Amino acid sequence: MFAEKTLWDILQIGGFTMYVLIFCSLLSVTIFLERIIYYRKRSQTKRAEFMARIARALKNGNIKKAMDICKETFAPFSTVVYSGLQLHGRQEREISNAMEREITIETAQLERYISIVATIGNTAVYIGLFGTVLGIIRAFHDIAVAESGGMSIVIGGVAEALVCTAAGLFVAIPAVIVFNYFTRRVGHFMDDMDLCASELMDLMRGK
Repeated sequence: MFAEKTLWDILQIGGFTMYVLIFCSLLSVTIFLERIIYYRKRSQTKRAEFMARIARALKNGNIKKAMDICKETFAPFSTVVYSGLQLHGRQEREISNAMEREITIETAQLERYISIVATIGNTAVYIGLFGTVLGIIRAFHDIAVAESGGMSIVIGGVAEALVCTAAGLFVAIPAVIVFNYFTRRVGHFMDDMDLCASELMDLMRGK
C-alpha cells in the first residue's frame, strides 16, 4: 500500500499529528545530545582520584589547595566538596547541611530537560492514536460522501490512518529508553556526590 508512496505522501496521510510527532522527535533528539555532552563533560574526573587528592591536601593541612582542586574539577561532586571546605572549622551539622543543599542544586541541573523526554515518551503514543482516530473518521466521511465503496476501501482508509499510531510508537519507544538512561546517569552522579560528602566529613573529623 505504501510501496509507491514517498515520505511526503505518508506525512500528508497522517495529517497535522505527524508534524506534532516530528517536532517531539526532534526535541527528544536535541535534549538527548545536549545531555550526553553535558554528562560527558561532568564525568571526566573519577571520584576516587579526586577524593585521593583532596585527602592528601587535607592531611597536609592545606585547605586552600583542596579548594583549588575543587575549582579545577568540573564535576558535580567537586562543587559539593567545595561547599563543605568553605565551612571548614564550623560545626559538622552546618557543613553537612551546606553539602546537602549543594547536592540538591546539582541534582536539579543534572535533571534539567529530562522531564520533557519523559513527557514525550508518555504522550507520543496517544498523539499517534489521536491522529489514527481522526484518520478513520475522515476515511468513513469520504466513503459516506461518495456513497460507494466496499470493504477494501474501508480497510485501506484504516491502514493509512494507522500510520499515526506507528509514528507515535516510533517516537515514544526511544524517548522512554533515553529517559531511563538519563535516570540511571543522574543516579550515578547522586551516588558520587553522597559518597564525596560522606568522605569529606570523615576526613574533617580525622584532622
